[in-house]
Amino acid sequence: MTQSAMQYTCYGAAQEVTGSCHLVEANGFRVLLDCGLIQGSDEEEARNAESFPFDATTIDAVILSHAHIDHSGRLPLLFRAGFTGPIYTHAATRDLCTIMLRDSAFINERNAEWLNRHRKNNNGEPVQPLYNRDDVDAVMTQFEAVEYDARINVLPGIDVRFNDAGHILGAGIVELWLSQADRHCKLVYSGDLGFGGRPVLRDPTTIADADMVILESTYGNRNHRSLEDTYDELEQILGEAGQASGNILIPAFAVGRSQALLHLFARNRTRWQLNRWQIFLDSPMAIEATEVYFRHVKLLRKDAQMLWRPGQHNDVTDQLSLTRTVEESMAINRVSSGAIIIAASGMCTGGRIRHHLKHHIGRKTSHVIIVGYQERGTPGRALVDGARELRLMGKRYPVAATIHTVGGLSAHADQAGLLAWYRAFRDAPPVVLVHGEPDAQLSLQQQLEPIAPSVTVARFGHSIPLPEHS
Repeated sequence: MTQSAMQYTCYGAAQEVTGSCHLVEANGFRVLLDCGLIQGSDEEEARNAESFPFDATTIDAVILSHAHIDHSGRLPLLFRAGFTGPIYTHAATRDLCTIMLRDSAFINERNAEWLNRHRKNNNGEPVQPLYNRDDVDAVMTQFEAVEYDARINVLPGIDVRFNDAGHILGAGIVELWLSQADRHCKLVYSGDLGFGGRPVLRDPTTIADADMVILESTYGNRNHRSLEDTYDELEQILGEAGQASGNILIPAFAVGRSQALLHLFARNRTRWQLNRWQIFLDSPMAIEATEVYFRHVKLLRKDAQMLWRPGQHNDVTDQLSLTRTVEESMAINRVSSGAIIIAASGMCTGGRIRHHLKHHIGRKTSHVIIVGYQERGTPGRALVDGARELRLMGKRYPVAATIHTVGGLSAHADQAGLLAWYRAFRDAPPVVLVHGEPDAQLSLQQQLEPIAPSVTVARFGHSIPLPEHS
């Protein structure tokens, strides 16, 4: 980069909803916005082992929008590659990353151990985990907590401010002020924007000014059902499952979606006749994340804060079981009916939900409720797309269970929400679309073009000069 240019380069979440990673260069410094893990099929996840398309030793700082692993999950790899700078993020994101990155490392270690057992039997070369828990412990020392609404200087000529994105606890919209000689640019990175009016979290903050906006587009081609319609849909599903004397499986992200579900069960206990169900939160990481929500209760909506005070989240306690151990999780499968099982992972790519699917997916009395985005190539996406059999841990299982897709619980803004958030800018800035599949981005691009001076769909490795003014 020449000293006379400020530019942005997309190195992740380019026409896909995974692996967020964006490089901003200004005033001779290089700043990463997020450094996320690539998720999806085995082939897609193998890309995580590839070298970064930039020299990690030249990165001066990381600005982390939120804790979800597709935004934070390659930070230990960045450390391994030589990055020694600070990682700025919200305090709640730091606390969640402590849990999520260690869990990711544990999964990497376990997978490598499993592969090495098989390779040893076949005289194959051993493999190393993508990263380990020591790498996570090391990179966590580089985190620097920043509160919402505080503008701070992170490097000469570079200031940052986080605003509540309403996506998960601690998620931030990033305002980045860049100065180089007598030239200036204000860049706004949406991170993942929440869906306004949802339970638990506050609505996304609107921003008044920007010279350029990097905007997520996960649901750029659709609108979510209203929350009231979603409540009605869940009530109907619970009623059908109850009449069938079956169990309900809910693959849920450990951070964000699991806590929203607990909140909804507490608020709708009578309406949904939950006294006839036993609810299992079968995810050690989700249990730990829920405790982080208790610690940061002031970040929640005012009407949610009373329910989430430490020791006060007891509306579903009679039905709620927190299963931490493997033995407790295995025991759930002895419950033939009347169980609601919330388990990670949210896309069914790993974790305990796969074991529950093995036991239940072939039963006509079982119901599976999909409550989050499903990346292409994942088992969860296969269920949404109507697969008649599901491949789990090397085996195929016929799908007899009833599959429900409930879109109204999404933690992402829909098309209307994305457009409304963009329209809040005083002077329509140019837009770069990231974090979306091509059809979603094309639809959102078409909606934005009449109101934005330019709309660009980011391509991997493609650099865009930042608009500058004196």
